[in-house]
Amino acid sequence: MPVSLDEYETAQKYMVVELQEQYTTSTEGVEILENRPFEDNHFGKGHYTSKIYRFQSKMPSWVTAFAPRDALVLHEEAWNAYPRCKSVIKCPRFSKLILSIETVHVADNGQSENVHRLTKDQLASRKVEVLDIASSARDHWSYLVGRCDTDLSNFRSKRTGRGPLLDRWREHCYPVMTAYKLVTVDAPYWGFGKQMEQALLAGERALFLETHRTCFAWIDQWYGMTQHQLNELERQYYSSRSKERECIRPSPREVKDGLERACSLDSEEALADVNSIQSTAACRLTVLTHDRR
Repeated sequence: MPVSLDEYETAQKYMVVELQEQYTTSTEGVEILENRPFEDNHFGKGHYTSKIYRFQSKMPSWVTAFAPRDALVLHEEAWNAYPRCKSVIKCPRFSKLILSIETVHVADNGQSENVHRLTKDQLASRKVEVLDIASSARDHWSYLVGRCDTDLSNFRSKRTGRGPLLDRWREHCYPVMTAYKLVTVDAPYWGFGKQMEQALLAGERALFLETHRTCFAWIDQWYGMTQHQLNELERQYYSSRSKERECIRPSPREVKDGLERACSLDSEEALADVNSIQSTAACRLTVLTHDRR
């Protein structure tokens, strides 16, 4: 993106609230269970959120063939200590499934090596992909997660003059930053575990690209926003969602209890746990910056 690290933090906060508002309805979308500051020895100070994602209509047909649609919900715990973040996503219906995403944001054009400080064994098993938001490539998952319709090769910000994103833009732009994402997925299910892992990785890849394309396409909306304005935007959103949930949804405590009960049902009872398949992908997502030519 044609942004600095500070600008990206603003863009990310704005985008998360707007996309949650856009894709949340009375039956699907995002439900916030917990939203609070945190501090620990690993990340330091940051913000913790616990969310429920209900996007049953976007699930692949091969998943809905053997799992009830109302059971296909995801529970995410996220620790945002920008420029470092971590998310852990689980599915109560498949309690052994774990998807972990660790992100380090760096002010470079994607050339840093091993920012996650992986061991030699981890480096040997990882797969590195460079995801460029200027790419016009789209696939099935791009449409499922919500496609960005802005053509960034023709887009120029009115407020900043940044863009368009042309060939080799990363070599000529300043400032520039990269989101280094380490994605680890483990679905230890015999018969369909590998297929589930590949589907999750494909979905996350499309999500990274489309959300960051949108993030840049919306630059004229979020550019220049103050921390106070962002906090107020978040407060209004969380407040409105909380009121709606009180009217039409069970309480957060009831939802958590429901998740625990769902986990205790354990879909593995009908599945033979033969072996565990684990794969790791380090994704370098480089975003556009100001072209100095």
